[in-house]
Amino acid sequence: MGLIVYLLILVLWGLIVGALARLALPGPDPMSIWATIGIGLLGSLIGGVVMRLITGNQNGAGLFVSFVFAFLIMILVRRSRGQGLGSTRRDASGRFP
Repeated sequence: MGLIVYLLILVLWGLIVGALARLALPGPDPMSIWATIGIGLLGSLIGGVVMRLITGNQNGAGLFVSFVFAFLIMILVRRSRGQGLGSTRRDASGRFP
């Protein structure tokens, strides 16, 4: 039972951090909820590793550091799609370029 609860908490944490990162960037982001959770968890993981290297503390990154790294990942995702930071343009088919 403990593992299932832990995994559910991880999914919820990833959703919260990923959603905050998506909300911080203007414009629509056509991605699934699983991609949002993945970006949130990846931001938390990278933030935790960086904070461990900087401070030596084993307690993790915290919400703000996780958000910052998830935000940076969201910027990279947008750049890989060919969008700018505030890009809201679409082509004639209604899809993003």
